[in-house]
Amino acid sequence: MVFPSLETDRLLLTELRVEDEAELFNLFSNPSVIEYYDLDVFREHNQAANLINLFNKRYHEQQGIRWAIRLKPTGQLIGTCGFNSWNSKMRNAVIGYELHPQFWRCGYTVEAVRAIVDAGFSGILACGKLNRIQADTIPENIASESLLLRLGFKEEGLRRECGFWKSKFHDLKCFGLLRSEFSPI
Repeated sequence: MVFPSLETDRLLLTELRVEDEAELFNLFSNPSVIEYYDLDVFREHNQAANLINLFNKRYHEQQGIRWAIRLKPTGQLIGTCGFNSWNSKMRNAVIGYELHPQFWRCGYTVEAVRAIVDAGFSGILACGKLNRIQADTIPENIASESLLLRLGFKEEGLRRECGFWKSKFHDLKCFGLLRSEFSPI
């Protein structure tokens, strides 16, 4: 099974490779990146290697897909994005993404997420043509909410204390986007 690479004006979205371990460690060892994540700050490089293996295993087992977000001119990994899970039968998926703070507020995440949403709705992925894509955010994560709204996601409600990580319960805001609502350009 060939991993589907995607390209935008400024980015390449590719499979994560073993060679990405140092850059992925740099990403997930940054407290600002994982502030709203159910992960602790990475302390050892093998955590990045394990995450690469997990993301790639998920794809090969047809459970989801995660792309490396790379700058087109250099190939530098600046983040990841993808479908944390998908359900081919129900034609839906849950999306996730993160970017290194050095590249925040440059439009890269919008560009990358738009590309993968388009891929999901167009049917070019192993999950088939999706009808719905969902995203969950922590209510304090205004930047993520703004990104989702900009792409046409609709806020659908608050699931109170739905998540538990870092020793506390978290409310999750649910956002959804239907294929019929999405404008790829």
